[in-house]
Amino acid sequence: MAHKPQTQKRQSGVRHRDGAVQNPDASIAAVSQGRIGNGALVGGLALLTLLVVFLDVRAGNDLRVVPLLVVVPALASVYCSLRQTIWVAVWITTIVVGFRAGADGTFWDFVFGIGFAVLACALGVAACAARIRHATEMARLRSAAVTLQRQILRPLPVVTDHVFAYGLYEPIEEDRFVGGDIYEVVESPHGTRVIIGDVQGKGLAAIGAGFAAIAAFREAAIREPTLTGVVQALEDAVVRHNEFSVQTGEAERFVTALVLGFDESGRVEAVNCGHLPPRLLHDGRTSAVTLHRTSVPLGLAGLSREARGAESFDFPPDATLLVVTDGVTEARDATGAFYPLDERVAAWAGHGPRELLDALHVDLEEFSGGVRRDDVAALALRRAPAAHR
Repeated sequence: MAHKPQTQKRQSGVRHRDGAVQNPDASIAAVSQGRIGNGALVGGLALLTLLVVFLDVRAGNDLRVVPLLVVVPALASVYCSLRQTIWVAVWITTIVVGFRAGADGTFWDFVFGIGFAVLACALGVAACAARIRHATEMARLRSAAVTLQRQILRPLPVVTDHVFAYGLYEPIEEDRFVGGDIYEVVESPHGTRVIIGDVQGKGLAAIGAGFAAIAAFREAAIREPTLTGVVQALEDAVVRHNEFSVQTGEAERFVTALVLGFDESGRVEAVNCGHLPPRLLHDGRTSAVTLHRTSVPLGLAGLSREARGAESFDFPPDATLLVVTDGVTEARDATGAFYPLDERVAAWAGHGPRELLDALHVDLEEFSGGVRRDDVAALALRRAPAAHR
């Protein structure tokens, strides 16, 4: 079979949060921004100052309340930008010095009082600078990890002789929660092979295991004549990666995966390695595809006595096959309820692949309130018309 270049559309394919590729520089700059606006900060600080001064005047010399204002820069260091914290520290220092200068007491009372106020305000500014520096370093690490994920994964949509593959991919960018969802579409002499999977665990180590699986799939999908041969190559790659991980002190990981094979027939071949079953949308109806030979995840074949096997199911020309990772099915709302994927997909049974993923993306954001704890990956596949073969 003659091969043609795969069509890739980087801008309109893989959708990220808010429908656009995020700018790493913007996420890094955001950590230095204060959580309190300048107007609200000035107003709140003015009211607090007036209240403390009023209490100090009412209490008289028996109880000095104004020196307690030195705790304000410490609070500001948690919620404000560095510039805002410096401004708060200068304001509080000025107020405390002014009241100390007009208060009764010895010279050393004045010196120690002013010294304590200056020290407390300086520590608040230093704490804010340290917080922002740490947050900036973490933001750089998150952005580097997510950029690495996006470079490993192929931009979608991809058009082959057998399928149109559209995708939704949203990596999570929260410190240790960086995940390891993977997908790939490869056109080969044996048909089009597709994988979607999820690496156990989070962090850069999970991305490394995902890269090992993706690299093995890209090679085996072209080399191996059978889909079970492709999966065996993936198993070997994950096992080798785990052996290397143990040598370097990392934990072993497994990968849940669904591997699909498409050819000129009207059926899809599948090997399920502990992954979620696909959903088939056709004639205004949706149903979960029943796979009877689900096996253990990649990397765990040594624990099972049963060899992995392939099975097939019908895939009509105008049907859409939806495959997702558990970042979709395990998304939660404010009450802790899981996302009802089958219920939602049933309402979108008449949608095309693009519209289906758009609806899923918007609905997931609304359902979870924008709060996620795992990567979200989904592929919507449709058989290519005869004219494209």
